[in-house]
Amino acid sequence: MKCALIGLGEVGQIYAAALLDAGHEIIGYDPFITTAPPGAVLAQSAAEAAREADMVLVLTGAGAAPKVAEECLPVMKPGAGYADLTSSSPKTMEELGSTAGEANFIDVAILGPVIAQGAKTPLMASGRGAQDFAALLHSVGASVQIVDGGPGSAMAHKLLRSVFTKGLASVVIEAVRAGAAAGLEPWIREEISKTLAGDGQATIDRFLTGTAKHAVRRAAEMRSTGGYLEDLGVPHEMADASASAMERMAIDNRMTAG
Repeated sequence: MKCALIGLGEVGQIYAAALLDAGHEIIGYDPFITTAPPGAVLAQSAAEAAREADMVLVLTGAGAAPKVAEECLPVMKPGAGYADLTSSSPKTMEELGSTAGEANFIDVAILGPVIAQGAKTPLMASGRGAQDFAALLHSVGASVQIVDGGPGSAMAHKLLRSVFTKGLASVVIEAVRAGAAAGLEPWIREEISKTLAGDGQATIDRFLTGTAKHAVRRAAEMRSTGGYLEDLGVPHEMADASASAMERMAIDNRMTAG
């Protein structure tokens, strides 16, 4: 397949090398890079790279996504794929997809660190042409989950997942650092492990029902927790955020009851 890669930074170089090794033809463009990856052709503009491509992979920062789409989409062949792998918001993906014309706009969410996992990093895709994109990335060993919905759906799935995964990571880091400062790191690690290893659905249900029901008491407890972490010299953004969230739940409960 003839692929255009827009953005030849570290991630772009990884995908370029993998696609070339899989036998695909690569033409790339990056305004800040003047040397093509070995085996690839370097275009003079994004539009030039996209014009004859069967699949365009946009690997720029999210801020450049609208400009790249504006330049590439109008010149692409009918039925060609335009895969936006930036971290643009679901709304932006939807808006860009509406301008695709006869090209197939594919919203792609990257579900892991490409720098660490390479071109085999799991992906999620939505939009017309997602199957073609998945076939291309399968050729380099990547797992691509296709989700229902148009452009924006894949990124919506990713960001909803990030509420949990990034939030959980921040909470665990704060708890372990506090445990270390208190001389109780092995104990808090064991407590975290037991919670994560339990019945996931039951834990979710317990959080959903118990937190709102006991919001007033738990908010006060988390304010005390923040004070304790302050005494330990440990940052406590997550404890403070939890207290604020529970205080808001308590207000919501009063308004609902009233």
